[in-house]
Amino acid sequence: MRWIDLLRMSSGNLKKRKLRTFLTILGVVIGTASIVVMISLGLGMQQSMYKQIEQAGGMTAITVTGQDVGGMMYYISYSPEEGEATKYVTDDTIAEIEKLEHVKSVTPSLTMRSMILSGNYYADIQLVGMTQEELERQHMDLVEGSRMPESNSASLELVIGNMVPMDFYEKGSNRGYWETQQLPDIDFMKDPVFLILSSEDYYNAQSGGNSGAFGSEGNAAPVKAPKKYVVQASGMMSGGIDTYHNGSYNVYCDIWTLKSFLQKEYRGKAIPGQPKTQTGKPYKFFAYTNAMVQADDIDHVEDLAAAIQGMGYRTSTNAEYLKSAQQEFAMIEAVLGGIGAVSLFVAAIGIANTMMMSIYERTKEIGVIKVLGCSLRNIKQMFLLEAAFIGFIGGLAGNILSFLLSFAINMVTAHGGAMGLDSDISYIPVWLVAASMGFAVLVGMVAGYFPALRAMRLSPLAAIRNE
Repeated sequence: MRWIDLLRMSSGNLKKRKLRTFLTILGVVIGTASIVVMISLGLGMQQSMYKQIEQAGGMTAITVTGQDVGGMMYYISYSPEEGEATKYVTDDTIAEIEKLEHVKSVTPSLTMRSMILSGNYYADIQLVGMTQEELERQHMDLVEGSRMPESNSASLELVIGNMVPMDFYEKGSNRGYWETQQLPDIDFMKDPVFLILSSEDYYNAQSGGNSGAFGSEGNAAPVKAPKKYVVQASGMMSGGIDTYHNGSYNVYCDIWTLKSFLQKEYRGKAIPGQPKTQTGKPYKFFAYTNAMVQADDIDHVEDLAAAIQGMGYRTSTNAEYLKSAQQEFAMIEAVLGGIGAVSLFVAAIGIANTMMMSIYERTKEIGVIKVLGCSLRNIKQMFLLEAAFIGFIGGLAGNILSFLLSFAINMVTAHGGAMGLDSDISYIPVWLVAASMGFAVLVGMVAGYFPALRAMRLSPLAAIRNE
């Protein structure tokens, strides 16, 4: 029997019992959609992680950290295996690392606690100074009309994270967004704001010189209020307060301009966060919070990080983070896929039941085509094709349903922002569609295999006599 005849007979038999075929296919649709949607959630989280890694310098990036400096508001934890840093990251450090093999570039970064004042509002911010090269490497998605800060500018230009407005409080009441659910009435792209380089100095001045800062009383001599700089935002990250990006809570600026402002304001005095001698005098060198190193190839990242650690610094790489994260995501995807596979397993039982019922109803037909000379192999192929048709149609419809569900999930979660992600929470790649289609067809054929064997073993004479 020709393949075209087998296809015609198989499809014809399914059309004869439309309701039963539809219900069986519906089970495959639900099972396929469950698997695809479940796995797509894990893939969505993985895509968000890849995007964040790209924004953090990519797979060839190494973050070099020395002894603490700058007074960061948010701290990075290091495992004991990474060791303790024994040196500060300085200009000499940058020059020393640049001489190592397989180093493509080295750029310093300075993070410090600062303050922004505007009208009746104030906010503690994390001010991050970076070079032009490193700022571009962050791949920030900025609102229309934005640009990166100019290097070595006469004024300090800022790029403000889209979640920074939530950090503002009202003067006097000290109530912020989390109490009032209202954002400050500030147009960051148009309104000039005041920047205080060190929030510590501001609170010391407010409290009369006590380092307790937040309004503690004391008899210390008055402390001169820190200088307020009129600054303008050159850019702002796109998205609302519910859209998370890498660095959404930061305010960025050019590091060389920031360094120049700090050295002018604190000339002859210790810059806040910078290392000091036991007598409180500043060292001659300027220390950075960290340095971003780019290796020339991903294969050299591990050796380069080890060499830098040997120099007395801590290092962390995106490759290390990616390796551990991939293992976690593989487990998540396996669990989610397993949950969805239960539905497809139930659908397989439905296919097997449908095929067995079909054999009982078509016993005489099977006997007739055997007597007419149809081979046992053709009988088996015909029933396997019917099962494969059910799997194929169910898989196709299941994938269409998966895309609709994925679209709805992404719309409800506002493209991942509500879940703390910076990309769609559900992501369906082409390979997942192809794999789910193939798996649905395979499940259908496996479920139809034993009914097909039963059809092969029917006695032609007994089948013809069957009523």
